[in-house]
Amino acid sequence: MTSSMSNERHVAVLPFPFTSHPGCLLGLVRHLAAKAPDVTFSFFSTPKSIETLFSPAKRVPGNVKPYVVPDGVPKGHVFSGNPEEPVRLYLAAMEEGESLKEVLKAAEAETGRRIGCVMSDAFMWSAGGLAEEMGVPWVPLMTTDARCLSAHFYTDLIRETVGIHDIAGRENEVVKFIPGFSELRLGDLPKEILFGNLESPFAIMLQKMGQALTKATAVAVNSFEELDPEIHQDLKSKFKMFLHVGPINSLSSSSMPPSSYSDEYGCIPWLDSRKPTSVAYIGFGTIVTPPPVEIAALAEALEATGTPFLWSLKVNLQEFFPKGFVERTTKLGKIVSWAPQEQVLAHNSVGVHVTHCGSNSVFESIMAGVPLIGRPFFANQYLNAWMVESVWKIGVRLEGGVFTKSGTMSALELVLSHEKGKELREQIGKFKELVLKAVGPEGSSTRNINTLLEVVTGYDL
Repeated sequence: MTSSMSNERHVAVLPFPFTSHPGCLLGLVRHLAAKAPDVTFSFFSTPKSIETLFSPAKRVPGNVKPYVVPDGVPKGHVFSGNPEEPVRLYLAAMEEGESLKEVLKAAEAETGRRIGCVMSDAFMWSAGGLAEEMGVPWVPLMTTDARCLSAHFYTDLIRETVGIHDIAGRENEVVKFIPGFSELRLGDLPKEILFGNLESPFAIMLQKMGQALTKATAVAVNSFEELDPEIHQDLKSKFKMFLHVGPINSLSSSSMPPSSYSDEYGCIPWLDSRKPTSVAYIGFGTIVTPPPVEIAALAEALEATGTPFLWSLKVNLQEFFPKGFVERTTKLGKIVSWAPQEQVLAHNSVGVHVTHCGSNSVFESIMAGVPLIGRPFFANQYLNAWMVESVWKIGVRLEGGVFTKSGTMSALELVLSHEKGKELREQIGKFKELVLKAVGPEGSSTRNINTLLEVVTGYDL
């Protein structure tokens, strides 16, 4: 580093450039950058991620600057279809490290500012070593939630206690030894802890993450303290500083004007014509694709129960509807290829959210006070579904864990018609009050974000 470098604050941001992770980290960085306009945030990610996140429509503050790092994909490489393959190639490129260091030096030269802090996705555990080498603080963000972080933090304990052999058939076994959890079903742990290929690069990355986080200056998590107080207290005792700074999607929505979302398919006007708490909103995010047989079963259940529905589903998947379903349900439901989910859930006609139980979707449901029907598919979605049904009691999981006509009919009727549905709405209403208070002017998440800003920028606010 040259002696001409300024000591004005410069923060290096290293996302995990897959699924919703980089967008979540950028959401937090955008918020911090707006509160500290004289601090430079350099965001280092893959070409595809940068192109998506820094489009003109995203309105990223001018002090957040994108820099491209290699994705590790060899020229002419043909992917096998394994979703972990691009992750493996990227991690290998990052572990080699020299190309990243060159980009970091280029960012310092361009801005004239030394990097004084490294923020990263918690999955990027190797960022801790980089920060240590540079002699600066390391602040990782767990973009999912405290429960998932706890499960990975205790990976070694779980494996030692349960064993990693002969796990098949024990999925329904309930354990009570994991700190912060009163009880938990083994099958709802993230699969990389006990199930699947535990020697895969992704599983190893998660295990190393759990081991490395104790070295961080501060660990941030995309949740709020009041949601899981026992887990919060436990992890607070394990890290130098543990900060709940979420839900992060509430930060981005509060800083954007109401006109910034698109409703090109007319979801909100359609909802305006429906009775309060009568509509099932169905959305599985941008990554999850239910199997064709389950799409058909869900459609059959909606038609058989006469449930008004708004279904966000990609056009190429709509071919799996039962023959004549669209024509028969034109007055009953609306099918779109994309919906403004936050605004849809906030509409008073929506009575249930049929979801994959991704963390963002769960938080959006809580903030809207809408009970959930969960059909998890991978990663922490199973853990979220367990919490939704068994701990927080704000929704139900499908019988058998998949969409069948009869099981889905039962779940819809339970949430929308029975006394149980009223109980779920009352319970999720209590959590809605907690989260709105947490992100309010004097709330716990707001205080924690201010503390995080002090750590990251070096300022005493």
